[in-house]
Amino acid sequence: MRPASPTATALRLILALTSLTQAQQLTIPLPNGASYTSVYNPVSKLNIWRGLPYAAPPLGNLRWQAPRDPPVINGTGAGTGTGGRVVVVADKFGPRCPQAMPAIAGMPFVAGDEDCLYLSVYSPAGKGKGLPVLVMFHGGGYGAGDGSQDMSGFLGANGNGIVAVVVQYRLGAFGFLASPEVKRKGVLNAGLLDQNFALQWVQKHISKFGGDPEGVTIAGESAGAGSVLLHALARNGELGTSLFKNIISASPWVPTQPYYDEAISIRHYNDFATAVGCSSREGVFDCLVSKDSLTLQRAANKVSTSAPTPRGNWAFIPVTDGTYVPGPPSTQLAHGKLNGLRLLVGNNANEGSLIPPPNIVTQNDLVAWIKSNFANLSERNITSLLAAYPSDSGPVVASTPRYETNGYGPGTAVNISQVATGQQQRCYNMYAEASVICPSYWFASAFTGQGRTAYHYQYSVPFAVHGADLTAYWGPATENQGPDLVTAFRKIYGNFIVNDNPSLSAADANGASSSTPAKPNPITNWPPWTTTGSPILINLNQTGGTPYTAMTSLGISVTQFRGPGLRNNFTAAEAYPWEGGRGKRCDLWREISIFVPQ
Repeated sequence: MRPASPTATALRLILALTSLTQAQQLTIPLPNGASYTSVYNPVSKLNIWRGLPYAAPPLGNLRWQAPRDPPVINGTGAGTGTGGRVVVVADKFGPRCPQAMPAIAGMPFVAGDEDCLYLSVYSPAGKGKGLPVLVMFHGGGYGAGDGSQDMSGFLGANGNGIVAVVVQYRLGAFGFLASPEVKRKGVLNAGLLDQNFALQWVQKHISKFGGDPEGVTIAGESAGAGSVLLHALARNGELGTSLFKNIISASPWVPTQPYYDEAISIRHYNDFATAVGCSSREGVFDCLVSKDSLTLQRAANKVSTSAPTPRGNWAFIPVTDGTYVPGPPSTQLAHGKLNGLRLLVGNNANEGSLIPPPNIVTQNDLVAWIKSNFANLSERNITSLLAAYPSDSGPVVASTPRYETNGYGPGTAVNISQVATGQQQRCYNMYAEASVICPSYWFASAFTGQGRTAYHYQYSVPFAVHGADLTAYWGPATENQGPDLVTAFRKIYGNFIVNDNPSLSAADANGASSSTPAKPNPITNWPPWTTTGSPILINLNQTGGTPYTAMTSLGISVTQFRGPGLRNNFTAAEAYPWEGGRGKRCDLWREISIFVPQ
């Protein structure tokens, strides 16, 4: 018998793999009249549905209206399955929502498409039913981002024991236009309502994909983390655990949150209308509805990059609407009227260097920036802030050493980092604590007691700028994130989703490269956050490796470390005295938060 040729052997292998893939694919019927077929990945062993519609396209008269169910599809002919259903191979992500870019270098213009209310589902093959569910909302300042994050690496690190859902939602002026007229003729915070509608979709349909609707964890980073914070506060806690039980909030971005009828909200609305060409006194909202998407997007970008919007910020962000968002986060968190039961919240070591201007040289520059970014603060408030963030130097000197702080001193994040010293670093840390770190502390405190539990961490792997942690838990990992760290971080999240507790085994915490894998580690019995004494956070860092120079988006060189030789270094730290008394500074921000407003 003649041996098979290499070509024939390869062909048989391809046919076998194709047959296996097709056997693993699943087709799920949804109420819109279509059935959606997954793409099976034989490497990750996941069935993946990309671009599933969870709401009707918010076009025409549906612009700035509450989300509603997708329209029913009536199909015949090719691609139609039994019962007249259209069969769709869900192999493409939905279009990105129109993006609204702030004045940050390197942020490109992305047109997008208003028909963008889609989600993707990643479901392990052959794992049965009733798996815990992760629903992830992307970040991007409520003005950028999309749902294309690949969840395969995260799920694989957790034994494919979780179903993941990634959601897109309306952004910028399309999602967060606010004014009394918007409230009267449409809805406020449409982007948040999209997210809520997606969570309702999960409750109705995730069991078809192998997930447990009663075991949902919502998660996000930056604006995604701010979103889950707002869902935890939504409707004064009336949602309870009906949509989710657990929350993961990584670097929750909590910008100034004005009321919908406050002067700044109305100013942005009027500036937007003027830029579009709808500046008449009558029928502004209806005029805006009639305009094309690109005209609206360019107008939104103009408002976000013009005064009075501070540099690096977005003009269209969540507002206090009195209903879904009943009040400023700092106030609502203190009231303790919450949705969900458990929280894992974290911040990065260098959160503040992306947004503020990089030219803060003197204290006068700093004060001018404070007045621009926090326009409602009084002179007395500003004096209190300057006292809470003391400067140990005058104008920045280029030769002043820059380095990573260790949380304990003598140098602290108030005055030193790898990218700044003096007044500039004072500004960076002030912004970091006001907009991300202190809200994470308040969030954790709110979830302490009354049957709730919170856990807190800091990601400190150099250079831990805002967003640097994303690649560690969702992937793909960067060269300064060692395999032990990546595995541990992904299992921290996974254990919290599956077991309601982020604690790791000693082997996972110490890592495969550790010479003492069974050595006790603070993370093997992660201490919950407390509101008595000084609460504990877990500091996630590494040791070892080879140093190399990397360039930040600011054009400043920093030192990072790559493998081989990177090892986990997880330690417990008191959160209140951390970084020169961060707890007291957060108390001050809470005290003046009513003026921020925040």
